[in-house]
Amino acid sequence: MLQGFFQIAIILAILVAIVPFFGTYMARVFLSERTLLDPILTPIERVIYKLIGIRPQRDMTGWQYAKGLLYSNLAMFVLVYLIFMLQGILPLNPTELDAPSWDLALHTAISFVTNTNQQHYSGETTFSYASQMLALGYLMFTSAATGIAVAIAFIRGLTGRSLGNFYVDLTRSITRILLPISLIGGLVLLILGVPETLAGSAVATTLEGATQYIARGSVAHFEIIKELGENGGGFFGINSAHPFENPNGASNLIETIIMLVIPAALIYTYGIFANNKKQGWLLFGMVFLIYTVLIVVAAMGEYQGNPLVNNRLGELATNLEGKEVRFDWALTALWAVSTTGTMCGAVNGMHDSLMPPGGFTTLFNMFLQIVWGGQGTGTAYLFTFLILTVFLTGLMVGRTPELFGRKIEKREIILASVILLVHPIMILIPGAISISFADTVGLPEAETLAGITNPGFHGISQVIYEYASAAANNGSGFEGLADGTLWWNLTASISLLAGRYIPIIALLLLADSMYSKQAVPETPGTLRTDTGLFTSVTAGVILILGALTFFPVLALGPIAEAFQIAAGG
Repeated sequence: MLQGFFQIAIILAILVAIVPFFGTYMARVFLSERTLLDPILTPIERVIYKLIGIRPQRDMTGWQYAKGLLYSNLAMFVLVYLIFMLQGILPLNPTELDAPSWDLALHTAISFVTNTNQQHYSGETTFSYASQMLALGYLMFTSAATGIAVAIAFIRGLTGRSLGNFYVDLTRSITRILLPISLIGGLVLLILGVPETLAGSAVATTLEGATQYIARGSVAHFEIIKELGENGGGFFGINSAHPFENPNGASNLIETIIMLVIPAALIYTYGIFANNKKQGWLLFGMVFLIYTVLIVVAAMGEYQGNPLVNNRLGELATNLEGKEVRFDWALTALWAVSTTGTMCGAVNGMHDSLMPPGGFTTLFNMFLQIVWGGQGTGTAYLFTFLILTVFLTGLMVGRTPELFGRKIEKREIILASVILLVHPIMILIPGAISISFADTVGLPEAETLAGITNPGFHGISQVIYEYASAAANNGSGFEGLADGTLWWNLTASISLLAGRYIPIIALLLLADSMYSKQAVPETPGTLRTDTGLFTSVTAGVILILGALTFFPVLALGPIAEAFQIAAGG
């Protein structure tokens, strides 16, 4: 046990050490301050701006920023959908795969353009190299950059700056953050044993004399942006549990850190924008503490194993079902909490096989969306809770709530409420419908709504997890669910779209509203937000709102399952 927790502690220590350096770098990039990459990238970016016909010095309003985002994402979606549907006649298709069904192509294109990468397919048997690289790999960069741009625009508005230009932020997110790290990281993964080839499947003869086809492809560059951009969609069906995606402990270490570094560092970036690093560290510490507690809960559940199995064996046996032995219980639990906390969605073990504490923590992460949150958007969610806390505490002391000298009024609270309410609506309502009509009369077995493979409490978790994963732009799943049907492809697509774009529009309008307000001077009665007390109240607001909204479904899912197992059921 000590060795497992020591491994976890080392990874967390590396993360904390990296955050101030990377957070400072991102702040310099988006504050247009000088960086080491300027001599190389500035001329390239100027060419890009000329080609797409934008003036980088022109700032946008909230609506203009949102429209630029929506139009560009729509164009990306159409391009990728066409690539999918023409896959059978496009090059780079050595295994001669046909186009997927229209509904699967629709769901996949929506999933990747929203930075969710929820997969109702196995990559090696569904999509060609062209589709993987030119469609999915392309969206892994652009969707992640879209999220970072939204976070930066929100931070600017919150701290009294104009929102900036979406196309400039999108370009800089790719050229100065995602692409340089991906180039270096892809080479490192290649050295560690991750393949990078355009050759078709390798053919091998087994000991029994049978012929085996071993899928491979251009995996190294795909894998690094998958983790860095919090995309999560695997080149292979079993994702980062596959030895070609994550071959050893060194690759697992790199991929774990890479998926955490941008959302964690963005909190420090906020502190620099706000000229208040103390508040940045306090918010980082709050999220880090919640994150650490959830890791301990999940890890102890996997270490203690299944009591029913332990009773049969007469000794304690860790839960190794659905896990790669090269990662064991500790690194699998750490990854599970990290991938659902960052909204990455990649997995190095099957979440369907987690013990109830693991199922609880992964669901809880996606319900809260702030530990560490989606690529960029999670940071904005965190500051939305900050606004609500300022509002509530201001009411308690009888003062008009203020943040950075700007009053928080009806418009801001309405927008914040929209951001926080869309999420449970897109999870609980379709989840309830799927569970209620799990065995719809008149439909063939393959088209029953829920496709639940585990009846009872675990089946409830499967269904709710799927919609939570979609609405939170996470993409991971309790893979026992038979989700490759028309029902799941279409309803999950609705949750994907609503869970992504409605909050983003509200976030941008909220940021623009804060920027437009006249700043008032600070007085002795102004509520300070950079204190341990206020940060503790913020944590309480986050946990209480999460508990009130989602506790019933948690009680019917992993909590009830834990009691059932403890009772010998």
